[in-house]
Amino acid sequence: MTQSSKTVLSLDSEAVFSLKDGINFKKSPDDGKCYIIYKENGELKACKNQCKHQGGLFIKDIEDLDGRTVQCTKHYWKLNVSTMQYVNPPDSFTQDELDVVMTDEGGLQLVEVIVWDPWLADPQDPQELQEGEVTVTYLTHMIFDPWLTGPAFARGWWLLHEPPADSMERLCMADLIYISHMHSDHLSYPTLKSLSATRPDVPIYVGDTSRPEPLSKGSLMPFSCYLRQIDEHLRFMILKDEVHLELDTCIIVEYKGHMILNTVDCTRPNYGRLPHNVDLMMSDFAGGASGFPMTFSGGKYTESWKADFIKNERKKLMNYKAQLVKSLQPKIYCPFAGYFVEAHPSDRYIKETNTKNKAEELNALIKKSAPGITTWTPKPGAVLDLALALMSPSRKAITDPPSGTNIYKDSWDFDLYVDELNRAITAEIFKHKSWIQFYYIWAGFKNYNLVVRVIETDEDFIPIDNGYNYLVDFMDLSFPTQRPTREHPYEEIKNRIGVMRHVVKNGLLWDDLYIGFQNRLSREPDVYHHRFWNHFQTELPVTGPDWDLFLQQVPSYQRSAEPQGIQTESGSAYTLS
Repeated sequence: MTQSSKTVLSLDSEAVFSLKDGINFKKSPDDGKCYIIYKENGELKACKNQCKHQGGLFIKDIEDLDGRTVQCTKHYWKLNVSTMQYVNPPDSFTQDELDVVMTDEGGLQLVEVIVWDPWLADPQDPQELQEGEVTVTYLTHMIFDPWLTGPAFARGWWLLHEPPADSMERLCMADLIYISHMHSDHLSYPTLKSLSATRPDVPIYVGDTSRPEPLSKGSLMPFSCYLRQIDEHLRFMILKDEVHLELDTCIIVEYKGHMILNTVDCTRPNYGRLPHNVDLMMSDFAGGASGFPMTFSGGKYTESWKADFIKNERKKLMNYKAQLVKSLQPKIYCPFAGYFVEAHPSDRYIKETNTKNKAEELNALIKKSAPGITTWTPKPGAVLDLALALMSPSRKAITDPPSGTNIYKDSWDFDLYVDELNRAITAEIFKHKSWIQFYYIWAGFKNYNLVVRVIETDEDFIPIDNGYNYLVDFMDLSFPTQRPTREHPYEEIKNRIGVMRHVVKNGLLWDDLYIGFQNRLSREPDVYHHRFWNHFQTELPVTGPDWDLFLQQVPSYQRSAEPQGIQTESGSAYTLS
């Protein structure tokens, strides 16, 4: 793959002489971008002042006595600049270094090695589009067939928009290709399977993520170093997200030289390198797609701290998105991924606490900072005609749904989905205490100094009488009755019993619990254990636990305790026996 290099910061000899031992923060006078230079024994290291997690800015870590660590202003991640290793969370990322090149005059240059942008290979000049030739239809934040109005992440996220009644019919009208951002809250596998059955003549391409689930031969698309040709005029590529390799992808579609960029909710799509001046850019906008900090308690996690943190986070996200759009200079920008709500009555606290950005506010900020960019706040069923939008902004390029159309949902069929999850409560495997050992051996995470207590709770996160309440010591994957005497980090995780058992029974990722707001957490000390959470959120075995084998092996007399009367949302009672 072709590479190039770019000098991102230059210092003259006087500025180099003034560099102190330890950490030096520098800002480019040309573009305002920030960098870190670390000096030790005359040797220099350098990197961008940008956190790999979500692009936050590093500042001096006041808890660091050695002068080697910086702390991110967004989520307080810490980077040891002397090693370029992140130390909080431990065992997580390595920071990309910049080359330090000394000049003959005693100055220095920070040089970034750039991999050639694949969308620039074999460029096509834009051809004139005719009215109606390229249209973009917004349906909803998520299409999940046959349950078009169902939740994502177990039961945590519910559609905010009312999808058009003919959503699936519209999807099935495509003549050429479907390209999917693979995530449980977007165009998901059940939807794709339904589409595949309805239109077997249309190829379905999905990114070859770290957890692929191919629908048919040839449906997985490797992350491209080129635009894949579909016909004379249409090309596309799928690019990965640097942070969430297992789920998130970024999509570029090009037709007759006109490019559409859809980053959906990638945290760091394509390592932060994206095409400039595309015709249409689409992305997320809302924030709030995490259990942090709403589901945490103890220590600093007071209600006032949470409120301040969330307010600041949303403001940072809004400014980051506006700046990103301004820097990429698309002709049209559409914030579309973020129309969800914690609608279930049991999640009222999350809904009230987890405030989110509004698409209208982001578009207003973009118009203020980059007035030349056309913005589009989509409504379900709205259609953008790309030819009209590019031809003349004054022409009506967007067709909104008819007046009186219900845009926002005001009711959800909670019982249908919650009862389905709660059926796992009475599964045969949970009658045997040894399911715990069987499950965590299957999960395969060990040799890590962390002790976790897992507690089954009711809807209000109150422990269930005689429900499972157990410890897991991941140092040796043992299941002690008391915390070990050695020094160890500790986490307590309270999970709603229906969702936890559904996740265990089906071998699902713990995103359903954490991102779905279905647990409450506390930890000592207050350190994010990346290796633990990354494993249970992204690296569990693709094939679920063999519970049939488990039931064959377990003695029939081995029974769990018997909590009574677990209530489902529809009022029916499950008895654990």
